[in-house]
Amino acid sequence: MTAAKTTWYWSALFFILLVQASPAMAQFSESVKKFIIIQSDTLALTHAKIIDGAGGPSKSDQTLVIMKGIFVSMGNSANNKVPVNAKVIDCTGKTIIPGMIMMHEHLFYAESAGDYYIGQEMPISFPQLYFAGGVTTMRTAGSLEPQTDLNLKDWIKRGEMVGPDMDVTGPYIEREGFPVPEMLHIHSPEEAAGIVNYWAGFGCTSFKVYMNITRADLAAAVQAAHQRGLKVTGHLCSVTYKEAAEAGIDNLEHGFMESSDFDTTKKKDICSENLFNSLKALDVNSKAMEALMRFLIDKKVVLTSTLTVFEPNTGQEAIPGGGGDALLPQVREEVEKGYRDGVNHDPGKTSLFKKEMAWERKFVALGGTLMAGTDPTDDGRVVPGYADRHALELLTEAGFSFPEAVKICSLNAAVYLGIEKTTGTIVVGKKADLVLIGGDPETHISDVRNTEIVFKNGVGFDSKKIFESLKGTVGRY
Repeated sequence: MTAAKTTWYWSALFFILLVQASPAMAQFSESVKKFIIIQSDTLALTHAKIIDGAGGPSKSDQTLVIMKGIFVSMGNSANNKVPVNAKVIDCTGKTIIPGMIMMHEHLFYAESAGDYYIGQEMPISFPQLYFAGGVTTMRTAGSLEPQTDLNLKDWIKRGEMVGPDMDVTGPYIEREGFPVPEMLHIHSPEEAAGIVNYWAGFGCTSFKVYMNITRADLAAAVQAAHQRGLKVTGHLCSVTYKEAAEAGIDNLEHGFMESSDFDTTKKKDICSENLFNSLKALDVNSKAMEALMRFLIDKKVVLTSTLTVFEPNTGQEAIPGGGGDALLPQVREEVEKGYRDGVNHDPGKTSLFKKEMAWERKFVALGGTLMAGTDPTDDGRVVPGYADRHALELLTEAGFSFPEAVKICSLNAAVYLGIEKTTGTIVVGKKADLVLIGGDPETHISDVRNTEIVFKNGVGFDSKKIFESLKGTVGRY
């Protein structure tokens, strides 16, 4: 290309992006600006290793050019020309991955309280923690305060708060059973459909059924959601995976860890009392499990891996991903005590965890689609942001390559949400949502914890500064 043609090309492209890329021109509040370290109309990230999110091999010594928040070129650093007006960041020794799209996140921190299980909304700390960990889009897979989550979504979109773009799930669709005081309980399939219609009207874009629903409840919720072009996921127990797939569910949470299909004592529409024991007894190479996988794949049901919440107490990290500093000190003390009391007490959990890893790998090998999330619930050990990076570690431990793990945490979710044309991979023409990591996680997976800059629409935020600002906040707000 001649010099004249090169000048014309960049000028024309800049004009198009100026018209189309309004997100990059967003105004930010002072509370958000303090975390921004890169905001330039034209940006070049040079000499980086890039894992583009499509699952293929990584590419070394790449230069990525961003204009007005959009990827405009990517190629070998020796050949990819950098515009003269670009702000240049030398990424030698660093890795770029797409912004993570995580699909089982919550905006409440859940813990046991005697005979009850409570979920306390964390509207300030959680959105920022997710984002600092590299999550640029998330689904709140179950809400206890959907009105709060919808407000947060809007504030983030307007640049008033740091956080990922959000797909907000409506309140849990559940009958009475699991003792969560904040959870609304339905009494009929009509009420299940009513929840979908009511909260969709307020802006919820997905829905989640829970452990004690009936098959009729599920069918009603799915029908109401699909009529609106929305999707339904489920953390099941009373309904089997096969029954849910037959009813048209789109997504199942927790991999195969909540599949009651193998409990021979289970009664119709009643939550299994033997779920985990039946899975523990199931051979890792079970033909019945393979048949279920093939059935789900045939029905186009997508699975969400949540390995972080099932990681057993084996004497490794008390708080997986290293998020202890984010917890309120007294909360951290309680969580770590619970971990010490439970270390190595149930070897069956460890063996089941390994089986789940193998089942997720096989599901993908058979042609199934796997997404990922963290689910910051259970015993309080899962901390947003820190756990999201750790999810990549666990997926590689399960046998996926690092590029495959990145795809599970980006493109697969983008396709499910219907946003793959604008995000999910590092491709020319898509918005510049990406994570700059210090080091090479493909070679040393622990480097994934060294998030340096998280870019959203081409604007770079200081990951470490955000994490630092949130020490001791989880459990408070």
